[in-house]
Amino acid sequence: MESGRLVAPVHSSVRKAPISRISVIGGTGYAGSAIVAEAVSRGHEVTSLSRSLPTDQVPGVRYVQGDASDEAVLTSVIEDADVVVAALAPRGDLTDTFREVNRTIARLAASAGARLFVVGGFSSLRPAPGAPRYVEDLSAVPAELHHEVQSGAALVLEDLPAAPEALDWVFVSPPLQFGSFAPGERTGSYRVGTDVAVVAEGGAISAQDYAIGFVDQIERTDLHRTQVNVAN
Repeated sequence: MESGRLVAPVHSSVRKAPISRISVIGGTGYAGSAIVAEAVSRGHEVTSLSRSLPTDQVPGVRYVQGDASDEAVLTSVIEDADVVVAALAPRGDLTDTFREVNRTIARLAASAGARLFVVGGFSSLRPAPGAPRYVEDLSAVPAELHHEVQSGAALVLEDLPAAPEALDWVFVSPPLQFGSFAPGERTGSYRVGTDVAVVAEGGAISAQDYAIGFVDQIERTDLHRTQVNVAN
């Protein structure tokens, strides 16, 4: 895969990928809600799990209210899925249990024979091939964010590689400017790379463009136990 390659997504009306049952854990968050909307727009069967139900629900989505820390709740939305999307953040109620919850998701996905796609973070990427990952030097990051950054990066550096070999996983990192603090604009295109950060050309990537790239990765068949970077 060529790092930084510009991708103009194929419109859903001419898509060739088969319909999948996709369960999004954290489906009402910033990234999760955009992924839910994009996936259902392409005809996939989408289930969204979240602690609370959204006021504005996307037609065609099955919304489930529950705690991602509850294994029984996770099992109920993972056991029949083809694809599981983990779109949780290492903050709030998950500050201390984020990695444990994601390890449970990985184990259940492996048992269900589902592929796992994880909404990742920027700091696990490298500035150049073979270079140390950004997470290895957090001197420019406020100390109060270190735990969050390190917990997110640990998923792809430690936890996912240690997951059962039967689990097919993909860790999808956004660029540095990604979040409600920098919403960006929908362009309908994106660039994709590996574990080397794609240099953003226009600042932030919107949640919608990240979701387009994310669901495109789900619809591919050549990604296995790897990290990719979706940027603008």
